[in-house]
Amino acid sequence: MGESMTHETPIRIDHVGIAVEEFETAETVLHALGAEKYVDDTGPDGEFRWVGYVLGDASRLELITPLVAGSFLDEFLDRNGPGLHHVTCEVADIDAVAASLTDAGVTVVDRAEHEVYTELFVSPHNPTGTLFQLMEYHDTYEERYDPDHSFVGGHRVEEAWPAFDSAEE
Repeated sequence: MGESMTHETPIRIDHVGIAVEEFETAETVLHALGAEKYVDDTGPDGEFRWVGYVLGDASRLELITPLVAGSFLDEFLDRNGPGLHHVTCEVADIDAVAASLTDAGVTVVDRAEHEVYTELFVSPHNPTGTLFQLMEYHDTYEERYDPDHSFVGGHRVEEAWPAFDSAEE
């Protein structure tokens, strides 16, 4: 079935981030798909607005739009127009996954510690051409955002991982 994981930490797709210029128009598309908004906030530096949506029982999408001219997101939209910006993976141990990526020769950039999570990015200059965001949520995330909507299935990845292990047996 292919190569096996090079780390033992729980990991899963958390959400897909979509960069948009016209927020209300883009939100109309998500509502037509049946997506339900669960959070509307700004990034830690105030440069962008992010709005999270639940689609079905386990899929989540995020619309991001710049709030500051010349920000990384404003520059992204100028270069590429609206569309896929990043794929976020929730990880139980961000250091283990970062080490695995580095060992594989993949460039890891922009690690940041925030009040409610730690994040880092995999440069999109990799063979997939995709910007991956890795996030390890802190306990304080659940205090700030509703865990039933904020986490896939309502549980952080390390809480859900045993279910994945038993499914393989």
